[in-house]
Amino acid sequence: MGPSTKSSGNCVNAPPAAPPRRLLDQLADRIRFKHYSMRTEQAYCDWVRRFILFHNKRHPREMGAPEVESFLTHLAVTGRVAASTQNQAKGALLFLYKEVLGSELPWLDEVESAKASRRLPVVLTPEEVQRLLMLCEGTTGLILRLLYGTGMRIMECLRLRVKDLDFARGEIVVREGKGAKDRVTMLPRTLADPLQAHLGRVRALHEADLAEGFGEVFLPFALARKYPHAAREWAWQYVFVAARRSLDPRSGAIRRHHVEAQSIQRAMRAALRQAGISKPATPHTLRHSFATSLLESGRDIRTVQELLGHADVSTTMIYTHVLNRGGLGVRSPLDDLH
Repeated sequence: MGPSTKSSGNCVNAPPAAPPRRLLDQLADRIRFKHYSMRTEQAYCDWVRRFILFHNKRHPREMGAPEVESFLTHLAVTGRVAASTQNQAKGALLFLYKEVLGSELPWLDEVESAKASRRLPVVLTPEEVQRLLMLCEGTTGLILRLLYGTGMRIMECLRLRVKDLDFARGEIVVREGKGAKDRVTMLPRTLADPLQAHLGRVRALHEADLAEGFGEVFLPFALARKYPHAAREWAWQYVFVAARRSLDPRSGAIRRHHVEAQSIQRAMRAALRQAGISKPATPHTLRHSFATSLLESGRDIRTVQELLGHADVSTTMIYTHVLNRGGLGVRSPLDDLH
């Protein structure tokens, strides 16, 4: 006979309590509950891990404003990180204390944030863009052409679903852009046929995945539970899918994700070198170049603001400075000498 489950007082012994979840696991759970992206989850977990290690593995509950400030100062002085990087670290710690530890943070508001320097964006001329794109073919070339032709951010482009392309209206719906806002931008007419041909190849790949028992795509938020069959439907598939299936680190499912941004960045760097363009351009530079080209052609700045998805027109106004020729558009007196 097995051991009794009753004590002398005829009470059933309670099962042993489950060990408390690790702090970083709690952080990841809360980030997913708030529907933040995988990139944000990875960045926030990394910053919290670095914060804890910097203070010799002390628990964040035991720390406060002095420890946060010393960590952020270390990043700026010793790590020499950019102001945006330091502010991302502060944002991660703010999320940890407020959302995971449930702490009121009047002291964190007093920790001074680094002031990002205001720099003019790098812009490519139409001639430079043409030289660059001539060297980019296939899926990479299509993505870079879309960035220049629509003004999308790189991740907005890579996260496009088939249903977001409206060929009849010549529109692209950008879902969940920066600030969790949707917007509409143009679908360049010159890309309609190449995109249709690309989607034909992607559909064949999707049907092959379905035949092998795969073919489910990641769905945002709770859509997978609300529409259990949507993940296998063609309309929800990514436009720019990865060449191989991979393990989803959140769900553990084997699925085909979208193309990685790093691969596009590497390909663009190589094309810039080959084209002899010395500007420190990135895929985001094509967004700047899109805005500048529209303003140069006489488009209203409010229209450009809407196409870019800027919350405030002051953000869009920086492109008017790029349009100036010379210093503030003023002709140098040296050029008047004969």
